Order: sequence, then structure tokens, then C-alpha cells
Amino acid sequence: MKTLSLKQPWAELIMQGRKKIEIRKWNTSFRGPFLIHASGNIDEEAMKKYGYKEEDLSRQAIVGKATLEEVKHYKDEEEFKKDRDKHLAAWDLGSYGFILGKVETIKEIKNVKGALGFWDYPI
Repeated sequence: MKTLSLKQPWAELIMQGRKKIEIRKWNTSFRGPFLIHASGNIDEEAMKKYGYKEEDLSRQAIVGKATLEEVKHYKDEEEFKKDRDKHLAAWDLGSYGFILGKVETIKEIKNVKGALGFWDYPI
């Protein structure tokens, strides 16, 4: 199944429903369900900003499932800022917003190394 790796706390923020758009520098024609993978890396600045501790969040694990419903291409920073409450990201992270739906927690699959872009995890 298609899988997308995200640093923590971004994977956790999606699972909690606080982050509804994932920002990327690249576009994709893929639409549909995919697995959410919490990578081994963390975003230290975001961890502090959102009040998480490393030991509290899963890493190198598949933690959930979502549906990529649409991709929004942000033409300028002003348009990007209008969705700030949905993507929680900075303009320099990319101009493609992966609009997520049907987010659900699944039984965690541990010790999974991720990859860049969408990658296939055998179910």
C-alpha cells in the first residue's frame, strides 16, 4: 500500500486531526488511501512549539491511514497563509498542499524504515 513518511510531530498532528494539509515541494497524481509512517527523524523546533517530548511519540513506525483527496498548488505566500491553520507549515517548505481526509489510527507497525515520496509497504 502507498505510504508517506513524515517527521514527528507532523505525523502525530495529522493523527490528532490538527493538521489537515501536508505541505510538500513536489506534486503527485496519486489520489486515494495511504499509510502514515512516522520516520526516525524529528523536527526539533516543531516538537518544542507543539509541546511534545521525543519519548512520547512513535518513530520508525506506521501509525495510521489517510486518504489523499486533492492537491492544492499555492501560487503565492498570501494564499498559503489563508490555510495556515490547516497545514501549520512555513512557506519555504513547499507550495503543494496534500489535502487529507479519512484519517484513522491503526495498530502500530514498528521498526519500519521509511523512504522519500510515496513508497509501497506490503500489507
